[in-house]
Amino acid sequence: MNPYASFLGDQKPLPVIAETPERLRTVLEALGDEGLERALAPGKWSARQILCHLADCEIAFAFRLRQALAEDHHVIQPFDQDGWARSYGAYEAREAWVVFAALRKWNVRLVESLPASAWSKRLSHPERGEMTFQTVIETMAGHDLNHLGQIERIVAAAG
Repeated sequence: MNPYASFLGDQKPLPVIAETPERLRTVLEALGDEGLERALAPGKWSARQILCHLADCEIAFAFRLRQALAEDHHVIQPFDQDGWARSYGAYEAREAWVVFAALRKWNVRLVESLPASAWSKRLSHPERGEMTFQTVIETMAGHDLNHLGQIERIVAAAG
């Protein structure tokens, strides 16, 4: 089961992942420096921390996509997002966006260059089981939409 599929709905994953950097840039500008430290609720990540998380995830996705294509029956290595988040105090939102946008452009170019047969390549995740390469791309898109929604709600709450 893909926990992010519900965020994707009827949308195609490739356009979603291609558009995310620009959507993030727009909310970055809307929030300004002070707004980037706002969170939806106490104990939740701020907009800046969400941007840092997205940059970290793009690093992980970049590796996962390439390993999935290079190996037969690749097993995805999970990571502890809360453990990775402990360092987010050291990063600025705009730096996180630059990292995310550059890696995402690189990843989109990779995915766009693939033959249709690559989308059905099988791999597995220790916590989520068997899946296809397409499921990884759908996960990226749903993950984007989930976090974009959070940041957009922070923008809306800020007025």
